[in-house]
Amino acid sequence: MLTLDTTAARTEAAEPEWAQVAADLIHARQTVLPKRLLAPGPRADQLQTLLAAAAAAPDHGQLLPWRFVTVPRTERGSLAEVFAHALRERDATATPEQLDQAREKAHRAPLLLLVVVDGQRGDPAVDLHERILSAGCAVQNMLLMATAMGYGSALTSGKALGSQALRQRFGLHAGEHALCFMSVGTVAARRPARTRPTVADYCSTLGPAPAKTD
Repeated sequence: MLTLDTTAARTEAAEPEWAQVAADLIHARQTVLPKRLLAPGPRADQLQTLLAAAAAAPDHGQLLPWRFVTVPRTERGSLAEVFAHALRERDATATPEQLDQAREKAHRAPLLLLVVVDGQRGDPAVDLHERILSAGCAVQNMLLMATAMGYGSALTSGKALGSQALRQRFGLHAGEHALCFMSVGTVAARRPARTRPTVADYCSTLGPAPAKTD
C-alpha cells in the first residue's frame, strides 16, 4: 500500500506513481443513481473519513462557508413529508401516486446528507460564487473518498431544495442555501460509464491581446 509523504524530502520518482493513483481514482468516480445505492453504507469511522476529506477544500479566508447535515434513517419519514409538502406547494393537483414518488426519494441510499452553503458567514468580501466553489471542492473530495472506499455516490437537487418546508426542517437561516443532497452506498447496479468530454472540449489558450489603436 502506498503511503503519502508530504515532507520536502519526497523523491521525484514517487510523484508519477501518485499522479497515476490520483488519475485512476478521479476517472473511476461516476454517478450512481440513489435508487441503485443499497446497504451497507459507510461505517461510522468511514463517515468520519469522508467528512474529514471535505476539510481539505480551498477556503478563502478560512470562512468554512459550507456544512453537511446527515439524515439518519429515523428521520427519513419526516424528510419524506417535506418532499411531499414541497410538491403540493408547487402543484396543488399532484396525485397521491406523485406524492408517494416524492416521499420515496427520502428513503433511498443508506447515507444521505444535505449540502448547505452560507452566503453571509465571515468576510462579506468573499462572494457567494466563491463560497459555492469551495463547497463544490469539499463535495468532490468526499465523492472521491467514497469511490476510494468502494462505494457509489450521487448528487441530487430539485425544486424541494428551495421550499420553506425544507428550510425549516433543516434549520437554515436567511443567508444559507441548500445546494444538493449527497447519497452514498453500495452499488446494486452500475450503468456503463458515460463518455467524458476531452480536454479540447473545455480548455483553450488565451490569444495575444488585440493591438491598440489610436
